[in-house]
Amino acid sequence: MKYDPIKLRLSAFLKNSPPLKILFFNVLRTLFLREWYIRRAIRSIFPQLKPRRILDAGMGFGQYSYFMAINQPTAQLDAVDLNEDHIRSFSEFTRKLNLPVTVSKADLTKFTSPDSYDFILCVDVMEHIEEDRKVLANFYTSLKKGGQVLISTPSDQGGSDHDHDEHGTGFIEEHARDGYSPEDMREKLETAGFRVDSIRFTYGTFGKISWKLAIKYPILILNIWMGLILLLPVYYLITFIPILILHQMDTAIRWKTGTGLLVHATKP
Repeated sequence: MKYDPIKLRLSAFLKNSPPLKILFFNVLRTLFLREWYIRRAIRSIFPQLKPRRILDAGMGFGQYSYFMAINQPTAQLDAVDLNEDHIRSFSEFTRKLNLPVTVSKADLTKFTSPDSYDFILCVDVMEHIEEDRKVLANFYTSLKKGGQVLISTPSDQGGSDHDHDEHGTGFIEEHARDGYSPEDMREKLETAGFRVDSIRFTYGTFGKISWKLAIKYPILILNIWMGLILLLPVYYLITFIPILILHQMDTAIRWKTGTGLLVHATKP
């Protein structure tokens, strides 16, 4: 079961059309449970922090950079990634919309900008990097005193994006690790110098179900044949309301375990 080829095809299709990309971002915002968690956390953090400079560390499609640029329009936002297709596409998107976003290529194990950022967002990146301690140390160096980092990553309880099939092959195959335990993440952050403010499990019981309904099963369909995308409107017509209910229920509960982690930490 392949996830990244679908993402790459979508990125190629959307790269020249800002309206379609914004529509796509709204679809991601609705269907991906992690977006519910991250956007809620950002809305909680930004009013008090009032960040003037933000780093989106591993921007992917750029949906979080776009969200933060719209919600914090006076901030300068740096969006970095290693994927050159994503960089070209999102750079063109921000240029056409005249957003205060600088898009560039960066290796997070080497990237530092000392005492520059008030806020760093890192979504579904840490699990891909062997030298994760180096990345956290670079985040610490790059933050101003009092700056904050928000990290979303799979947990070691079977991360939602690392759902194994019967052949033992991951839904996303390029992970350096299956995920983190809260204890592991806390130790690595504190070793880097951070004060850990909160570590929350995401994708609890309801989230595991919504992940399959909203993402896994549609991707399985598209892996059979992209032409089956024509069936997805009917599929989502049936599943849309249950997905929304499951998302709302999952974000309302403080889970004792889950397949994702949402981590908030501060540079003292």
